[in-house]
Amino acid sequence: MKLRTSLASVIALVVMAMSSAAVASAQNTLDIVKKRGHLRCQVGTPSGGFYNLDADGNWYGLDVAVCEAVAAAIFGDKKKMEIQSVSSQARFTALANGESDLLSRTATWTMSRDTQLGLDFLTPNFYDGQGFTVLKDSGITSAFQLKGAKVCVTSGTTSELNLADFSRVNNLNISAVTFEDWNVRDDTYLKGGCDAVSIDKSSLAANIISFPNPADHMILPETISKEPLGPAVRQGDSQWANLVKWSLFAMINAEELGITSTNVDDMRANSKNVAVRRMLGVEGNNNEGLKLSKDWAYNIIKQVGNYGENYEKYIGSGKGALGIQREGTLNALWTKGGLMYSPPMR
Repeated sequence: MKLRTSLASVIALVVMAMSSAAVASAQNTLDIVKKRGHLRCQVGTPSGGFYNLDADGNWYGLDVAVCEAVAAAIFGDKKKMEIQSVSSQARFTALANGESDLLSRTATWTMSRDTQLGLDFLTPNFYDGQGFTVLKDSGITSAFQLKGAKVCVTSGTTSELNLADFSRVNNLNISAVTFEDWNVRDDTYLKGGCDAVSIDKSSLAANIISFPNPADHMILPETISKEPLGPAVRQGDSQWANLVKWSLFAMINAEELGITSTNVDDMRANSKNVAVRRMLGVEGNNNEGLKLSKDWAYNIIKQVGNYGENYEKYIGSGKGALGIQREGTLNALWTKGGLMYSPPMR
């Protein structure tokens, strides 16, 4: 999901979009969104766990939850948003030129993207890494056994670059079989055209679930890259960046404080914990810097849930989730050995 698309071409497209972006950034994004009456939030083509469509055509997933949180914070209604499904090739340009207010779509935070595309990556909502899927009966149990193998990978992505680096450093002479369309990539693997598929491990898990015989496939233990995935906004509007960032932090902080979508009303009415009362708008004025109502965080937790609720629902053990356990991973709360951490809300 981490399209590298020739950085030079992306930069050129973003520069062309700067005139539109200048108009957007000259106005406060929050004011634009309020005047429009809904948030425009960008995701990719359907991907299990992060952004997918149900039978009624409604979007859901961990990244969609970030969109919902921002809409709930602004409007008090998580449904006041438009989900834009944008191709990987056009995603950064669409954000930079103001077509999208927010990007929330398993995009990897890298130095070049953060410093050269006119975008600000905020904070990760999922820590991932690149891996490999193989057939269980292949006899391959480690990525280091892929010497001379054919590996299916999406072209123009950081996955392609990471695979080349891994092969070169370990003298594996891996042959990358590249595809623009991930559906064709997976179909080629299933028909025996490749020995393995290499992408983010969360995407590998989602793919296996969709395969005709999921039990025939396995993810190898090695992780060959760092992939911090999280939302991004246009540069030049720090107030909007703060709003999006703290909407996600509110979900993380709520989990740490034990606030859930089911107990948030009781917590707001009865908790004596000053951190809870401050977060839910009972005390203090944390809302003023974000230009939101006092119940902005309450609305997020009531309507969308805390981070842990959404992780379990879409990534963990929920019905139709990816089945990726959280315990012992970087996606656990910092209090449980992970990296999910919110600065103090005070």
